[in-house]
Amino acid sequence: MKITKIDIMQLNQGQPSRRSVILRIYTDEGIYGDGEAALAYGIGSTAAFGMIQDLAPLIIGDDPLAHEVIWNKLYKTTFWGQNGGPVTWAGISAIDIALWDIKGKFFNQPVYRLLGGKFRDDLRTYASQLQFGWGPEREAVGKTEDLAAVAKQVVAEGYDAVKIDFFTYDRDGRNFTTEEQTGLLSPYYLDLIEERVAAVREAVGPGVDIIAENHSKPDANGAVQIGNRIRKYNIFYFEEPNTPTPKLAKVIGDRIGIPIAHGERVYSRWQYAPYFENSSVQVIQPDLGNTGGITEAKKIADLAYTYDVSVQLHVCHSPLSTSAALHFEAAIPNFVIHEYHRASLIKTSQELCIYDPKPVKGRFAIPELPGLGNEWSEKALTENIKVTVREKN
Repeated sequence: MKITKIDIMQLNQGQPSRRSVILRIYTDEGIYGDGEAALAYGIGSTAAFGMIQDLAPLIIGDDPLAHEVIWNKLYKTTFWGQNGGPVTWAGISAIDIALWDIKGKFFNQPVYRLLGGKFRDDLRTYASQLQFGWGPEREAVGKTEDLAAVAKQVVAEGYDAVKIDFFTYDRDGRNFTTEEQTGLLSPYYLDLIEERVAAVREAVGPGVDIIAENHSKPDANGAVQIGNRIRKYNIFYFEEPNTPTPKLAKVIGDRIGIPIAHGERVYSRWQYAPYFENSSVQVIQPDLGNTGGITEAKKIADLAYTYDVSVQLHVCHSPLSTSAALHFEAAIPNFVIHEYHRASLIKTSQELCIYDPKPVKGRFAIPELPGLGNEWSEKALTENIKVTVREKN
């Protein structure tokens, strides 16, 4: 079996800040696999679209089952793979995910079984990013009482864990500026953050975990201030408290006594290694679509296991990424919890795949169909900018 053609597509989902980059890899035996680059929101999806176009010719004619051989080729022969950043790694990731999909279909097995089998039949799941509301339309939830109400809503749906960035909006729904969020913080900001955390804790009760999200907006000084204010509310972990750096992550963790999480902006086992070596993170959050795909993420998770570090994949893309994450998290011993992002409630995301997996009462079932158990919808495959790289005659 060999790779004969790759369709690389950039989608327009009606949001300037979100343009998914997807692909489908075809083989001479009629089996195809789907993959996705997670560099699709913020600024950078155009770069990922171009990166995959540059990578695709390197694997035309290759055996798609030789995912380790292909991965190493993309890493070693591209110059930018070694110690690379999100653009290169997003391209490698999308290809690698599709190769695992092909492998599962070839052997007629779900991906989790090819990864070694599942440790669990379902996954504990948290409702993510409640500061944007919990429905099909994104909201700016600034009022403390409204944030508490949203948290109470998702708990009523069966979730026993929530994630909120408590430092996104002021009381009127205005985004805080970078200047306001950086440096030592005045009592106004600290009081507001603590007020919100306290209200959410009261709304959800003591039996629900709260993850404090920060999106790397504070620096280490502000993160320490925030962490010390909210520690008493039993925070599950403190996510991206500052720009990801191992030394400062350790400074923050040592001073606040809350588990630290980093990972969606850390790429490859080489970049994760310093965090493990200095014990600066307790939870890692690699994104299968940015960190090197399933092949590389498995190595990262195994290395994390050596250091007693838990794994929660970063997931906020299409249902295909959700399916890939479910397989992966089922198959590792150091899984902690699955992220169900509020972006998954948006119609333009849900309609990208033939299946839209959803948790039931805060638990996610593991897909059992061959491969990823999901694939791109006709809408995704036709409403896009497409570049095809194929075998030369």
